[in-house]
Parts: sequence; structure tokens; C-alpha cells
Amino acid sequence: MRLPTILVAEDARIGALAEYDLVDSAPAPAFAQIVALAARLFQVPTAFVSLLDRDRQVFHAKVGLDLCETDREVAFCSHTITQRDALVVLDAALDPRFHDNPLVTGPPYIRFYAGIPLHAPSGHAVGTLCLADTRPRNSFSDADRQILQQLSDLVLDRMELRRLEVAERASQSRFVQIASTSPDGIVCADATGHITFWNAAAERMFGHSAAEAIGQPIDLIVPERMQGGHGGGLHRVAGGGKPRLLGKTVELPARHKDGTEFPIELSLSRWQEQGRAAFGSIMRDIRERRANEDRLFRLAHLDPLTELPNRAVLCERLTEIVAAARTVSVLMFDLDGFKEINDSHGHATGDAALKAIAARLLACVRPIDTVSRLGGDEFVLLMPDTADPLWAAEVADRIIAAVAEPFEHEGQTLRLGTSVGIALAPTHGESADDLLSCADLALYQAKGDGRHCHRLFTPVLRQQAQRLHTCRDELSRAVERGEFVLFYQPQVRLSDGALVGAEALIRWQHPERGLLAPMAFLDALDTSRYAGPVGDWVLRTACEQAAAWRITGAPEFRIGVNLCSAQVQRGNLAEMVQAILGNTGLPAAGIELEITENIVLRHDAEVIAALRSLRAAGVGIAFDDYGTGYASLSLLKRFPLTRLKIDRSFVTGMLASHQDVTIVRAILQLGCGFGLAVIAEGIETEAEYARLRGEGCQEGQGYLFGKPMPADVFATRFGLGVRQKAEATSAAA
Repeated sequence: MRLPTILVAEDARIGALAEYDLVDSAPAPAFAQIVALAARLFQVPTAFVSLLDRDRQVFHAKVGLDLCETDREVAFCSHTITQRDALVVLDAALDPRFHDNPLVTGPPYIRFYAGIPLHAPSGHAVGTLCLADTRPRNSFSDADRQILQQLSDLVLDRMELRRLEVAERASQSRFVQIASTSPDGIVCADATGHITFWNAAAERMFGHSAAEAIGQPIDLIVPERMQGGHGGGLHRVAGGGKPRLLGKTVELPARHKDGTEFPIELSLSRWQEQGRAAFGSIMRDIRERRANEDRLFRLAHLDPLTELPNRAVLCERLTEIVAAARTVSVLMFDLDGFKEINDSHGHATGDAALKAIAARLLACVRPIDTVSRLGGDEFVLLMPDTADPLWAAEVADRIIAAVAEPFEHEGQTLRLGTSVGIALAPTHGESADDLLSCADLALYQAKGDGRHCHRLFTPVLRQQAQRLHTCRDELSRAVERGEFVLFYQPQVRLSDGALVGAEALIRWQHPERGLLAPMAFLDALDTSRYAGPVGDWVLRTACEQAAAWRITGAPEFRIGVNLCSAQVQRGNLAEMVQAILGNTGLPAAGIELEITENIVLRHDAEVIAALRSLRAAGVGIAFDDYGTGYASLSLLKRFPLTRLKIDRSFVTGMLASHQDVTIVRAILQLGCGFGLAVIAEGIETEAEYARLRGEGCQEGQGYLFGKPMPADVFATRFGLGVRQKAEATSAAA
């Protein structure tokens, strides 16, 4: 129930509305033109002029709406008319005022709403100009608000012409906003609207003492914009008219003594005193409750850092789209380089980066699209009603470019990148889980293809993922049963073909599928919890074998061992290598650790310190597959390398390609200039051997000199003693 003043204000507002005589009349063509223009400008299916009568909302002019009127209590516009400017609801399903509104949960299924009040010359809000959509939006800009205001001015111009034609009386006040319920203070007033009783709770709530309040008009606690117009309405109620909200509760703004406004909950009652009407109200300050409700609602639906919709909202919206058989593009992406910013500059800087990226993402998409943060540095974009791969790729490129732009934070220039995976519905899936899974697989492919790019999901990616999953399931058994073995590929001096060492290469002796090369399982192994233990087993087994061959026929034998990311990430690489060398008796010069570009780029800071320590101890460090990726020349300065390995692709192509010859020569020249040895991989023919030797390459390996082979075969071929292979189970233990 409202205070008497509020009842009077509503009577005045209804009087102002009556001046236009529009509620039950046919809309003039000018109104229809304006709402059609509004729908086009904002690209929404629904726009309308709404008139707020006493108990109903009447749609005077409309496009895209079948309803003629609704009950006043469910009308969004009942809230809009309590404001001076526009009311914008980006997603009604996430707004505690509207999430259970029948106009949201049922036809016309409003999700986005923007309405602006239409004020009569008296100041009363008699109606609204509104936009609505069944799709939620991420934003409604200041420019959008200005356009909506200009359209409402056009509506008001035409309404004023109508008012002058009707020539009705002016009214004096406006209606107020209703929310939820709960009583506290007690205030009574007489039929003229003057306060007759004011309890202690009211003193605390409003700041006025009883002595200050009693005898004053009830306007004492009414915001200035809602004051005035007591006479007619109070006399009507005092004369026997029934207050329309008698026995109910409402929320409305109230005014404190210091001028601040705050929300209250109010219930109104009426009785007779000496033959005259009297009014009583029970009120409660609901600021704290409303703040808690809003906070909990936001926690349940929005990411607290970026204020983007969270995973739950994303899945709900995506499920709604696919359930309605609508098309949708799903773009999943994460940030390349975010971990480095967090580690180097702190989490506060990382948080600032995420906020900046969120703003950039919103600038790249349509208002009806959904940008969601899944957590960490992972985001998803939903683009409803489009499944065009070219359009999705264009948006992905726009996002990649936007993220790559440097940004400033506390005097620091920071840079990030992103990779994007794309899935389309219904082509790639018919459920939210399927589509997100497909986009995730495409993202994984984009990252594997060098990052800073986008990839569209294909069924092959699903097959690869299934094989990877099966492989991971079998890894535990492989470690427990010692199914991994080492093969050795000879490395020779090109000047005379003499054996100088070997590269240790892991194989999996699978009980059903036979001997598997690394290509069949290495991706699964590197991302499993067994990567570190198996890597240590490879290193220890190779060192034991090399130490034995040094004793039994090759005193200068050198073993090359590939490091994995897990070994570097643990942070004890130098200590672990030196401990194995000590336990196996292999001198530091007898081992060469091979590092790849992926390890360098992912673990730059961690790996440099460890490699410098090992290099100082005499361990060799080789850069594998140099020249095939994104590694810069500056790495040759920063990393303590001893050898460059020319990738087999350049060796294979050098006989027919001048470009490959140039690359090989450049790598050899770099090795010479930096004092690094160079070895070529993949030598398969005498012609390649002769060409490399002629170019000055010192060492080589490849099928021409021997395929990877078991230790006993290697020893027999090169006249070395044989040592029993170690089992992988010791590594797992």
C-alpha cells in the first residue's frame, strides 16, 4: 500500500494521461511510424508506445507485438515511469525485478528491454517508448540512449498536439516504483495528508524527530520529484473511495532528512476517526536486503571481475538457442601470454588485463551476442542466428587483432595474444555441451598450429581427441608394466662417417598394437601426469646405456636426450640431471640435452637458469629443429647452447630448393658465428650427405647411417658392449 500522498500522485498522473484521450483510441499514423523507425534503428523485432492506465498497460502503437494490453502489475513500463531517463534491462532473466515476470517466462518472452518515460508538461510520466527483444544484449551505449531520447521527443511532440486538441485539465504528480515487502516504522496521517503519529523507528529511518514530523505534510518523507497534488485524491479516499492497494505491500523511494533517497517497503491501512478518514502505514528500510539480493544474484550469474555472463548463463543461453532450433556460432578463446603477465607483474595487473580484454571483446561483437568468461583466461562468444563460417572467421580475426593491441597499466606496456576455436550449430552439434566441446577442440588445434590464429572444428578433431583419450587411459598400464623402451639412432661425423653418439628415442611396446612411434602417443604423454616420471626414466636409462658404451668401445660417446615440458616446469632440472649423471657415472660431456621451441617459449625464465647451470657443469645443450618455428635469433644470445640441429625438412629439400639451401647455409653460418656445432637430421641419401659435407656441416643423423634401433642391435652394429635395458616401472616408483 502507498502513503496517501502516493495515492494522490497516482490520481494526478491518471488525470494527466486522461488529457490525451489516447488509452482507448486508435493510434495515429505518426505514432506507428515512430515505433517502426525505432525497431529499425535498434534492430529489434518489437517497439511500442505504452500508456500506463490505473490497472493496465495499453500498447497504443506497436510493431512485432500481438498483445493489446497487459495487467499493470507485470508491466516493465511501470518501473520505467518512475525514472527520469531510460530504464535498460540487458537480460531480464538475470534481473531480480523481472526474472520471474510472466512477460519474461511466457509470451512475448522479453529478455532485452529499453524504455524511456514520456512526461506530460506537468511532469507526470504517462507512458513510455520501448524496445524489446527475445534475445539478451551485452550493452546499450550512451549513444543508444541519446537516440532513444530523440525518438521519445518525437512521440511527445505528437502527444502534445493531441493534448491541445483534447484540452483537458492539467494534473500534478507522478507514480512511483514498486518492489518487495517488509514493515518497520509506523506513520499515521489524517485526511488532509498531515502526519499525526510518528514512532521511534520512523525517527531512526527518516532522521526527523516526532516533534519535527507531527503536523507536517506527508511530503516530508517524499522525494521532491514526487511531491504535490494532495487535495483531490485524498478527498476522494476520505469520502469513501477505496484505496486500490489497501492490504498490500509496495516498495517506493523515500527521503531522509539530509535529502538522500532510499527504498522502503510500505503497507497502508485506513480507518475512521471521529467520522473522518485516517491513514496508517508500516514501513521498513530495505537497502541492506536489496543490496544482498543484488549481490547474490550477480554472484550467481556474472563473473565478478569482468561482469560478463558466467559459465552458467552461457550454457543456459546456448541451450535455449539450440532447443529452439536456431543457428549459432560458438567461438572459444583463451589468452596467449596471460600467465607471464600474472607471474611477472602480479595478479592485480592480470586482473586489469582481463577487464581490458573484456571491454575489447564487447566492442568486437553485436549487441545481441553473448561474451562470457568461463574462468581464468578463457572466454566464449555466442553469435545467435548465424552459422556462416566466413562471418565467424571474420569476427575471430577481429578479436585476434583487438587482443593483440598493447595496453597500458601503471606505466607498463603489456601485450597479449589469443587463439580461437570455432563451432557452428547445427552443423557441429545439437547440444550446448557438444558445441562447447567442438569449439574447445578447434581451439586446441589453433594453439597447436602456432597460436594467434583461428580454426574451425572438423570431425577429424573429434577422432583425434578420442584417440588421445584412449591413449591417456592406457598410459597408466604402460608405466606400471614397463612397456616403454628406448631406441637409439646413430649420429656420425660427416667428414669420415665415424660414430660420435646417438639420440635416445622413446617407443611404446603396446601389447595389442605393437611397437608405437612417438607420434602415436607423445601428445597424450606430454599432457599427462606421467610426463615427468617417464622423462626422467628416459634420461636415466639413456645415461646408463651411454656410460656402458663408453666403457665397452666408445670412450667419447655422446647421448642426446629430449627434454619434456614437465621436467622443466618442476623447477629442479639442473639438480635432477646432475644427480642422474652422478648415479650412472656418465660425465657431463657425455650427454646433450635437446630442447624444442615449445619448451623455450613456454618456460623461458625457468629453463634459462637451469640450462646455464648445466652448461657450466659441462652438459651439452642442443636446439632441436631450429628454423622451423617462431624462435628468434635473440634466443641464440640468451640460451647457453652448444649445438644447432638442422630440421629434416630443410635437408630433404636442399637438393631441389634454392631456398632450403639458403636456410641450411644460414644455420651453418649462425653456428660458426656463435661458436656452436651443427648437426643435420634426416639424411637419407648419399647426395644429401655429400652436399651437407660440402657446405661444412660437421655431423649428421638419418636413415643413411641407421634407423632408430634397440640397444642390442645398435651395439652389435657398431661393435659396442650391451647393457640390459632399464624398465620404465622404476621411473614410476
